[in-house]
Amino acid sequence: MRRFPLLFGLLFLLALSGCGGGPRHDLGQSAPLECVPFARALSGVNLRGDAADWWDLADGLYARGETPQVGAVMVFDRSSRLAYGHLSVVSRVMSGREILVTQANWLHHRVTTDQLAVDVSPEGDWSLVRVWWPPSNALGTTEYPVLGFIYSGRPASHDRIVRAVPDAVRTALDD
Repeated sequence: MRRFPLLFGLLFLLALSGCGGGPRHDLGQSAPLECVPFARALSGVNLRGDAADWWDLADGLYARGETPQVGAVMVFDRSSRLAYGHLSVVSRVMSGREILVTQANWLHHRVTTDQLAVDVSPEGDWSLVRVWWPPSNALGTTEYPVLGFIYSGRPASHDRIVRAVPDAVRTALDD
């Protein structure tokens, strides 16, 4: 019973965080969940397993590619900093080399919306990115390998993504 008031308060704060259209450079909202169930709930891409494994698991089930689209799941490969990889959902395409992502657990147990991710790959193919780091209020200095984007096949818009965050948190917490 104590979980309901906490969850309601969290959902209210997340709903408020969706106001406005620009990048969010805050520390996000506290939510004790991981990136995988959150990305699954927010994107509609119904896969399980470690984040980096989603790329291979999506083969034959979902369209995949190297072009960001709103609602697509960006799959980070395993690295020294991301032992299991990481998943982010594209919430806005800003340019050919800049997108905003909504994600869980980029900051430990926090959901962050509209965080800047920049393609820093030499070929401009989104195989290497840097991501906004809220504690420093700046683009992070670490370059992360990306396997690509998984497309859910359902229509998405920035507003739909932002509005869906509270429900995605609730679904992910129950997952």
